[in-house]
Amino acid sequence: MKFLRKSKKSKKIVLAISDLHLGAGDEVNGRMNPLEDFASDKELVDFLNYYSSGEYLSRDIELIINGDFFDLLAVPFVKHFDEDFWSEKVALEKLNMILAAHPEVMEALVKFVATKNKTLTYIIGNHDAELLFDSLKERILSFFTDDIKSKVTLANDLNLYEPVPGVFIQHGHEYESAHHFDEKTSIVENEKGEKYFIPPWGSYYVTHVINKYKQERDHINAVRPVKTYILHALIFDTFFALRFIIANGYFYFMVRFLKYYRLKLGWKVLMEDILKELTLFQDYEDLTRHFFEVNENAKVLIVGHTHEPKFREFSDGTKFINTGTWTRMVNLDLSHDMNGIPLTYAKIEVYETDFAPEDFTEAVHVRLNKWMPKSDLPYEEFR
Repeated sequence: MKFLRKSKKSKKIVLAISDLHLGAGDEVNGRMNPLEDFASDKELVDFLNYYSSGEYLSRDIELIINGDFFDLLAVPFVKHFDEDFWSEKVALEKLNMILAAHPEVMEALVKFVATKNKTLTYIIGNHDAELLFDSLKERILSFFTDDIKSKVTLANDLNLYEPVPGVFIQHGHEYESAHHFDEKTSIVENEKGEKYFIPPWGSYYVTHVINKYKQERDHINAVRPVKTYILHALIFDTFFALRFIIANGYFYFMVRFLKYYRLKLGWKVLMEDILKELTLFQDYEDLTRHFFEVNENAKVLIVGHTHEPKFREFSDGTKFINTGTWTRMVNLDLSHDMNGIPLTYAKIEVYETDFAPEDFTEAVHVRLNKWMPKSDLPYEEFR
């Protein structure tokens, strides 16, 4: 029956991208910015233009940005530290720096949404968690004219989204206690009426450890698998690896052990939390199998967060997709071809808007694609 399905046009298309990590630009205040990971502005603009023109001009298409589109944890040279770094005022400052660094991307997003039958849904991740602030959401929505704002969905409680019956999308940080946050309790207000975001300790780890060492080795957050990289670095980059390992141990001790000591939570609670945090080193496919067990109607689960593009179909017909990233990746595992910039995205084509669960395979077509851009230039910037 597949040849019959391919011969007819889908009634709806859902595109899911995640983990683009737009930063403050290659230069900030006249200085090189080692924290900027996104260098695919042109490719993203072409991607958005492609799916809002030609044969897709009037097609019903929903674009889902599945978290970590803006990297508010990687904005350098902000003159605020510690608690002030997490204030609503500074969060807005960081967002404005990112928006100013990538104007073409925002223009393309507005153009996409303005096109007939196109909508945008934004799911908040752990690197852009400060979008929980209303002022940041309003800043993003300010790019869209009043007549198309209703086509943009950006809400605090959109952490598990079902764009098509049986297809569920979430960023993925929810599976790691180090990065998990409660959108209902993460915003607090002081006696002056100033609002602050209470970050998970994983966000502190990014800003205090990863960002620091990324200035020396800009690949520090791009290499997978992490354990293989550490072993490789111990052999070929010994002094840096030892410093990095010690910094990780010291940070974890200060953030976790001393916290439990101060709050007198006890060793039992400490060990329970440590066991939960070991999910950082587990396979996401195993972790998400539980999702299908507790959600009987789920046929497809799409996540991001780990930056590793994957497509798996299990024996029961359920599918797992990780949409990967649009930033540079370095793979040390020879079983995967993941070097370079993946530019991967999920594409869901819906052939029947009303269908029974048993008809899912014929009614919905799900794929993980790689965007293949064309360049008019015989060169690209070396980074």
